[in-house]
Amino acid sequence: MRSADDRAGPPARVLMVSLHTSPLLTPGTGDAGGLNVYVLQTALHLARRGVSVDVATRATTPEEVGTVRPAPGVEVHHLAAGPRAPVPKEELPAHVDAFAQELAPFVTRAAAEDGVVHSHYWLSGVAALRAGEMLADGKPAPLVHTMHTVARVKNQRLAQGERPEPAVRVRGEDELVARADLLVVNTADEQDSLVTLHAAEAGRVRIVAPGVDLQTFRPGPQQLARAELGLPAEALILLFVGRIQPLKAPDVLLRAAGELLRRDPQLRDRLLVAVLGGPSGSGLARPGALAAIVDEEGLGGVVRFGETLPRAQLARWYRAADLLAVPSHHESFGLVAVEALASGTPVVAARVGGLPHAVGEVGVLVDGHDPHDWADALSAALARLQAERVAWSARAVAHAAQFSWDRTVDGLLDAYRTARQHPHLPPTPTEERR
Repeated sequence: MRSADDRAGPPARVLMVSLHTSPLLTPGTGDAGGLNVYVLQTALHLARRGVSVDVATRATTPEEVGTVRPAPGVEVHHLAAGPRAPVPKEELPAHVDAFAQELAPFVTRAAAEDGVVHSHYWLSGVAALRAGEMLADGKPAPLVHTMHTVARVKNQRLAQGERPEPAVRVRGEDELVARADLLVVNTADEQDSLVTLHAAEAGRVRIVAPGVDLQTFRPGPQQLARAELGLPAEALILLFVGRIQPLKAPDVLLRAAGELLRRDPQLRDRLLVAVLGGPSGSGLARPGALAAIVDEEGLGGVVRFGETLPRAQLARWYRAADLLAVPSHHESFGLVAVEALASGTPVVAARVGGLPHAVGEVGVLVDGHDPHDWADALSAALARLQAERVAWSARAVAHAAQFSWDRTVDGLLDAYRTARQHPHLPPTPTEERR
């Protein structure tokens, strides 16, 4: 072990745990989303600072077991736990202990090198706790945990058709709040949720905003992007990017688009609503739900569905769009909103979770999810673009510039230092059961 003075600097090694989804997956389908981007980008940027990063995730195919090195200093380890096949997220708690067994040697290595364990999402955090309990000397590396979403918050803001988060998750998050050395959240709103709903100690919650890849997501000529994508030059393009599930509320955008056409039928010749993403969560149970809304709203020829895209291709869509719509019922942050702003595209978003922080004063925030209110907001934003497109785009880019991954890693390194210098000493599991 290194001395206390050494612990004032950055850790030599960070073990990131992402049990339920690999950072190497393309965001937008299944369980891949902003969390995947966060884990991969912070791992890459930590490695550039000289920190060795291990990322542990569950293998989902027989061929996947093993280690992938996406960049110097970063190793992604696919651990065998449960079936080597995709498993619905609600069934993964049954495999946490098996994953913890495979994870334990990596936790041992992190502890031996005076490193830090950083778990993402509750399943990963519980697995890291269980793995730490397996260490012979009982001295695991400090555990920093990021919830990304919180069950009690999600259950307060469920969309119609969305399943409540189970009690096992609530208990797991309670345990993490009680036992993790430090909790990292995206926004002050999320910090308040942990304090009020989980009785977290405010002093053990650190706010570190996610970043955006400012090299990939940058402004550029809209007409060039449209030409590259084969899109009409004169179209009014409303864009949705995300997993297709009730929580993300793409249905709200489609209903609002239908209302726009009822108000102004001549818009049909120009309006294009692009929905990019794949089914996820409870959206898997109703794969034809959005197509049915298109028929109900008379949006044939107006809506274009697309699958998830590589980041460079997604950046073209942001630059091609007039507006990005983010009508989610909850977002702990809303990374797609900042990606669009960084590309110079204004954002209309629901006033929920971390979205007000993500879009700041340059975005348009909508209270609630009534399609009429969304139609009002979208119509006003399109009219505003006619008068101040260049200035609005410039303000959007300037706002997004504050969300760099380098700044995120600065915050994480500070959080790691705190966790190493001032470890939390919660009751042991044995003490808690007395």
